Amino acid sequence: MASSAVTVLIVDDEAPIRRFLRSTLSVNDYRVLEADSAAEAFRIMRHETPEVVLLDLGLPDLDGLDVIREIRSRSAVPIVVLSSRGQEEAKVVALDLGADDYVTKPFGVAELMARMRAALRHRLADRGAEPIYRAGPLVVDLARHLVTRDDAEIKLSPKEFAILQELVVHAGKVLTHRHLFRAVWGVDDGDETSLRVFIRQLRVKLELDPARPALLLTETGVGYRLSA
Repeated sequence: MASSAVTVLIVDDEAPIRRFLRSTLSVNDYRVLEADSAAEAFRIMRHETPEVVLLDLGLPDLDGLDVIREIRSRSAVPIVVLSSRGQEEAKVVALDLGADDYVTKPFGVAELMARMRAALRHRLADRGAEPIYRAGPLVVDLARHLVTRDDAEIKLSPKEFAILQELVVHAGKVLTHRHLFRAVWGVDDGDETSLRVFIRQLRVKLELDPARPALLLTETGVGYRLSA
């Protein structure tokens, strides 16, 4: 599995469903995180940055609709609801609260994968992102989570890709440290030294001359900007 694989958080209290989803997603080169409760999901999201959340509404400690509210208060991560609640009203409420899609159990693998890909594309489009960013020989394909230079793949960690994606979405604009902390870590304030380390690692992997960056630019005391 590529280190820059899309990270999916499964939130479901049914172990057989989690096993099925883990097996299916892993075979399709997704990185999988699992939670069997809302509390565990929130704990994971304090330390990880999933790019898609598959959420069951029937959790043991908190209604899934409340989980959507909580996630939406801190993150724009695509949420695909998985539930046996087939009523139209439940779907409307989930979508109105910010879910990106709703798949009723039981569901087919092909349908689920298509819904996940669509949620990722829609979220990027909603934020004004182009699906592909090009800078000379460097190509960043956001939809496929693929970074290449001269057609050779560049391996990025999930956090590195999350930072790069945010910069690509806002290419040409200065992103403050707080913006990046909110978008990538889900917090208002973080360790700027750690952020600098990630930026340095990205420059080593992406820049022709990391000591004289032409793409990932520092706005001293403010944040970073990706050259448009």
